[in-house]
Amino acid sequence: MSDVIDTLAGIAPGSPLDAIRNGRLQARTHAQASYDSLFKPLSEADASKVERIAIACFVAGLHGRPEMETFYGTALAEAGAPAAWKDAIAAAVKAAKGQGPYGHYPKGPLSAEDQAGPVFKIGAAEKSALGARLAAAFEHTHMLVFHPRDSAPAYLQALVDAGWSTTGIVVISQLVAFLSYQIRVVAGLRVLKARPA
Repeated sequence: MSDVIDTLAGIAPGSPLDAIRNGRLQARTHAQASYDSLFKPLSEADASKVERIAIACFVAGLHGRPEMETFYGTALAEAGAPAAWKDAIAAAVKAAKGQGPYGHYPKGPLSAEDQAGPVFKIGAAEKSALGARLAAAFEHTHMLVFHPRDSAPAYLQALVDAGWSTTGIVVISQLVAFLSYQIRVVAGLRVLKARPA
């Protein structure tokens, strides 16, 4: 695979969408480099490849993107994840889906946009299948996706308590940020592909 966004969006070499992407060649190159650095890391000391892909599966599920769920689900199986993870991730996604963003701004003009919403806690069965580290990562991922305004030290401490290092916590945040970008780019490109005129 030379370019994961091309693969996910179904962009063929020489197609009009290929030309569009080449018009922003630097963005195309850096997007692929970001994917490679996150999913083909030089070191797995702070976040293993299989943990990274599991988080990607969860993010894709939260966004309701079947092509992304299939792509990362296949990668998860190929990376040697325990078979029980597939069902545990699917159950976690089902329990965690929402319509955010939720959260509260500091008191001021933006407070009019405050919206209460659920804080996701992973179920006991899913936590047992995935382990404490990944369960904590999923809860934090949900916070980043649905409660971006509500960041607080307690949420980071929960990751530390589950065994994540500072570098590992940064990796989780980078994954969520990158995947949010990747999902939106792929969705947009797929819309353009469906309406070539």
